[in-house]
Amino acid sequence: MKKMRVAKWPAYTTKFGVRVGSRRKWLLVVVFVLLALTRTASAAGAGTEKNILVLYSFSERSVTIPIDSLESALRANVSFGLNFNVEYLEAQRFADNGYQKSLVETLRGTYGGQKLDLVMTESYPALQFALGHRDELFRGVPIVFYGVDRSRIAGQQMSPGVTGVTETVDVRATIDLALHLHPTTTTVAVITNGSEYERYWLTAVHGELLRHQNEVSEIDLVSLPTSLLLEKIATLPPQTVVLFQEAPQQSIRPAIGAYEILARVGQRLPTYCIFPVLCLDRGGIGGVESDGKEQIASAAYLAGRVLSGERPESIPVVNGTEARVKVDWRQLRRWNIPESALPRGSVVLYRPPSFWERDRKYIIVAIVLILLVIGLVWQHARKRKAEAVLLESEKRFRVMADTTPALVWMCDAQGKITYLNERRIAFTGPDPNAGYGDTWAEYVHPDDLRNVLDTVSEALKNHQPFSREYRLRRSDGIYRWMFDVASPRVNGDGSFLGFIGSAIDTTDQKLAQQALENVSGQLIEAQEKERSRIARDLHDDICQRLALLSMELGQVNRSSNGSPEAMKKSLEDIRIHCSEIAGDVQSLSHQLHSSKLEYLGIVAAIRGFCTELSKQHELNIEFSERNVPAHLPKDVSLCLFRIAQEALHNGVKYSGVSQFIVELSGVEGAVQLLVSDAGAGFDVEEAKRNRGLGLLSMQERTHLVHGTFSVESRPEYGTRIIAAVPLITESEWSPENGDVKEASSVRGMPGGK
Repeated sequence: MKKMRVAKWPAYTTKFGVRVGSRRKWLLVVVFVLLALTRTASAAGAGTEKNILVLYSFSERSVTIPIDSLESALRANVSFGLNFNVEYLEAQRFADNGYQKSLVETLRGTYGGQKLDLVMTESYPALQFALGHRDELFRGVPIVFYGVDRSRIAGQQMSPGVTGVTETVDVRATIDLALHLHPTTTTVAVITNGSEYERYWLTAVHGELLRHQNEVSEIDLVSLPTSLLLEKIATLPPQTVVLFQEAPQQSIRPAIGAYEILARVGQRLPTYCIFPVLCLDRGGIGGVESDGKEQIASAAYLAGRVLSGERPESIPVVNGTEARVKVDWRQLRRWNIPESALPRGSVVLYRPPSFWERDRKYIIVAIVLILLVIGLVWQHARKRKAEAVLLESEKRFRVMADTTPALVWMCDAQGKITYLNERRIAFTGPDPNAGYGDTWAEYVHPDDLRNVLDTVSEALKNHQPFSREYRLRRSDGIYRWMFDVASPRVNGDGSFLGFIGSAIDTTDQKLAQQALENVSGQLIEAQEKERSRIARDLHDDICQRLALLSMELGQVNRSSNGSPEAMKKSLEDIRIHCSEIAGDVQSLSHQLHSSKLEYLGIVAAIRGFCTELSKQHELNIEFSERNVPAHLPKDVSLCLFRIAQEALHNGVKYSGVSQFIVELSGVEGAVQLLVSDAGAGFDVEEAKRNRGLGLLSMQERTHLVHGTFSVESRPEYGTRIIAAVPLITESEWSPENGDVKEASSVRGMPGGK
């Protein structure tokens, strides 16, 4: 057999083109996913985000699996946040020391100041680059690789902090497939470039073709100019099979690219690839390839284990399953290759849809129409039967309605009352006709009548359920509060018939609620003061800005005859002001109620509030927490959050500084909150005499949860606010068990700063 050139080429394989997998492959993937779910539960406490750098060996996106597949698989294996950084290398240029040096400098400048938690490499060239420059770029960072041919690392001692997934690039199987499907082949032409990794696989092809040296000859077309390459292809013997191994390169865009060359070759000669992703849907027949989905799933599982704290050295390298034949159905037809000649388990892609696949939507529509006709006939029969039992059903309804404790009514589509149950008639008086038609409005309290009429009118237009609360005059002349709920009634054909509703007497509940609201005068007073503060904020900030916005709108209206540029600028200014006002209103809403406190706990709530306040006022708030119990009573969490909120707001207003410290820590039997600044400070005794609402509110909140509260401050010496809340159960502080020691104080700072 004739040999033209032998060289080494670093291993590279791709994963595109995979449509289905064998039962054995998917079983392995399912096992990995189940194990990953088990490990995810153990890592549920890790709330910090992790930074991942993914290095692809090749810049051409069409020969790599998209980052989205890896990203979604990896996120499914961990419970914490992940930040992905992606770099596409050009392995074809690795022999150029200048390129590698420039690449190292670029990566150092990009990621030198960033803490990386994991580096993932796709294919062998990226792994080789990462290991070769690990001390310069990724010192101490664990590495997880995938898509690496197992022969490239066979017999090698894996570097510390490295693990991954291997696959098999079955060159022999691809050559055997080509010779099996073309038994009259006399020549095998290999088209490739001269880079290091391409020469490596050319050497692998040479080694496999030696087994057929008595049957076929070999012609190597390596690194030829495009015009010369096309001339050589035109002179190849008719019984020639082509192995195409020329990978495209993102940085080089010739007039005739690699894929166009492949298409031209595929038009003249049967063409195969040891990396089928190069051939499929581009004029080639196909080849033998590993399962890319399995590679991604396995790599994501290993990466999840590493990110959860396992040492890569303790995780053995996973070997992927065997490769499978993947071919293009259109090329099989072109070269008259029957599917029966393919090995068992081959994947045939781009097959035209069958009759069912092509026309199934029309078939389904026809079946649905037939079933619809049958259903209409059956429905008509049911309707007749339903009409026969309608009267009996109505009689049963009236019996049920008359025995229910609620006041039941029905109206027609115009809102006129057509039915009242006996309890409703007894409520309004002895006249059995009272409340029918439009007379029901006479029994509604005059102050409530307009709202009731508006509600009913809107419901009659929209045919939607509604509820209302109003006062209804009883037979003794006393008005009672009623809560009325109504739902629309429809006919058998879906037409609107009116409403059916039921009302219950809520007067006693309202009286009890009013009594409850009057229990604590202090609570109401504090609430009113808080409302006054919010009103001041709205008046002094939001309202003033809205007034300014109104003036700007008037100015725009007056200047509407001006230039379009001026009009556009004015409108843009108004839009910015509206956006700022909306942001401030949203911030005010978050101050009133923190959803993070309810769902994520005190630590996340205070941290989020510090972040939001920092952005809003351009502050530097340093928040730290340690040993805080995972679950705190709701009243304790709310107390600490409101104290932190009030303390920071006061600091922003009065301290005159932009740096604050917030510390939340769990001490023995208690949780302590510290808010401090080095600002202007104040006279604590004077603040006590003035009975400032902020200090009083914080002090009272701490008192309610049996905690201690103190303020340490002096003019020009900053302020320290400390609140400590004991972690005790209700039985420990209930009156039956005696008094619980409580302390709540406001004091000045001792001498000295």
